[in-house]
Amino acid sequence: MSRMGDVLAGFHAAWEFESDSVLIRYERGIRTPKLFSALGERRIPLAAVEAVTLEPGKRGTVVLRITPRSGADPLTEAAAGQLKEPSDPYRLVLPAERDALAEYYADELRAGLTESGPAERFLVAAPEVPLSFKAYDAKASFDGRTVRFRWFWTGASSAKWKAGDQSFAASELSGVEWRSPEVFEGYLRLLRAEDPPAQPDQDPAAVVFGLGYGAVHESLPFAAAVLAAVRERRPGAAVAAPGPRRGPADVAERIRHLGELHRAGLVTDEEFSAKKAELLAEL
Repeated sequence: MSRMGDVLAGFHAAWEFESDSVLIRYERGIRTPKLFSALGERRIPLAAVEAVTLEPGKRGTVVLRITPRSGADPLTEAAAGQLKEPSDPYRLVLPAERDALAEYYADELRAGLTESGPAERFLVAAPEVPLSFKAYDAKASFDGRTVRFRWFWTGASSAKWKAGDQSFAASELSGVEWRSPEVFEGYLRLLRAEDPPAQPDQDPAAVVFGLGYGAVHESLPFAAAVLAAVRERRPGAAVAAPGPRRGPADVAERIRHLGELHRAGLVTDEEFSAKKAELLAEL
């Protein structure tokens, strides 16, 4: 491994190389992805790393990237592949003229890798609590032990109002399901083995996102922290569960609503096609 304390600075972040880990410090600024600013810094043990790559980037850049082992990082486990490339916290973008230096550090990192395959436990620390954020229908808060949903009268469904404000001990949960607010119908659902399937807007164990609500940099660290607390108490807990199966009438109604959003310009052609295919696949 490279000398302890070596630092490689790129756009929006700097990586400091230690004997057994990489300390990633994210910049704070108007051009920095908000998720990076929210994370602040993260220490990534080499035991949590599956692979290291270096590839050409866009507009005269190169990209050094760490691929974490499956099950090693609560943030990437909660994200479940939904993060857009610019918000990937494991990418370091550098000017192309620094490719030789980047290649040196990539080789040094690869030489220090000793583990591979799924990790049996989280090796990267979860975001620090307490955490909270505003969803469309509730304020969600987590103190490290208990998740609380306080419903907003302006957004919560009658089913949620009837159920009342909710509290969930992490020890009672089996997992977390996060669907990015950057796509249609984003939400955060707390999973319990005994709960029957329900739509997120009707499920008292879920909060739904919306335009300006449940932003990635707020809701994803929240989901990761809850997931880490669940795993700490229940090692076999699930990350996510598939959504409930929909009937033909429900799918048709949701496609109709999606079409209205598309015609209004609130959903792009790509988002419309992807979501329509997703809905049809649930039949």
